[in-house]
Amino acid sequence: MRMRWTMSGAVAAWLLGAVAAHAAATLTVAETRISDEKAVFATVESISVVPARARIGGTVVALKVREGDSVTRGQEIAAIGDDKLTLQMNSLDAQIQALQAQATQAQIDYDRTSGLVERGTLPRTKLDEARTALNVAENNLRAKTAERSVVQQQFKEGQVLSPDDGRVLKKMITVGSVVLQGDPIVTVAQQHYKLRLRVPERHARVLKAGDKIRVDGSEFGDQMAKFGTIDLVYPQIEDGRVVADATVEGLPQYFVGDRLRVLISGGERPAFVIPAKFITTEFGIDYVHLGEPGKTMAVPVQRGREHPTQEMPDGLEILSGLRPGDRLVQP
Repeated sequence: MRMRWTMSGAVAAWLLGAVAAHAAATLTVAETRISDEKAVFATVESISVVPARARIGGTVVALKVREGDSVTRGQEIAAIGDDKLTLQMNSLDAQIQALQAQATQAQIDYDRTSGLVERGTLPRTKLDEARTALNVAENNLRAKTAERSVVQQQFKEGQVLSPDDGRVLKKMITVGSVVLQGDPIVTVAQQHYKLRLRVPERHARVLKAGDKIRVDGSEFGDQMAKFGTIDLVYPQIEDGRVVADATVEGLPQYFVGDRLRVLISGGERPAFVIPAKFITTEFGIDYVHLGEPGKTMAVPVQRGREHPTQEMPDGLEILSGLRPGDRLVQP
């Protein structure tokens, strides 16, 4: 009984798989609205190009990046040295040592005076004078130590840090250059890129934020097209063109300023779009198969241009030969 039940389950599973395969191999033709795509050029731009600036003045003693290098936020890009800071640090160290000796002597004097006052040898006013001298010595030591911390912080600010993750576009200086506080050392393009489109002004009325765009896969050495969305349409026309920014997910690492061919929507129209796998070509004529699995009829069709979408990567427009409701079978 157990063996018979197992065989029945296997047969049922096979039948379900066959039904699913047949269902997946058929398609009911329906008219849909597609975008009338127009080809334009877009430029790869960084979302923001920011300079890494010097925080102190001095001489560049080390430069640790070059054009094209990838950097992360907070990474050291260059080092700036200033001989005056070293001299100030040495001077402050000597002064601190002197003040430490004064504070130690003031503590000794205070302890001695306190003992003599307790025995009645000296008046209490002497104890107040010793306490004041000790406080002054300790405050002078703290002030000079804080001043040394300021100079030490200036030493740390000699490190030029990357303001964000990205790539180095251009170096402004070389090792040995003298820079002032706030001078740019390198410019860093943030790692997230966008496409800047320049569209003829006749498309200004139909171009809007949220429209989909398509980048041909051949632009980046891939078979699959990439899709994006227009984020912003600038309200000013420059040289007869409308400027718009678009975001494309998975955009590879390009040179900033690289030009790509992008397809945008120039309006909508009705059309038939089917997967390319439903078309066969014999003797130069394209056919689709109508009917049911196992009983089909070949019908010639006229193919149009490719129209891939995110849902149908191999979408192909059919100009003639199909009607709404036709049932296609994959050959």
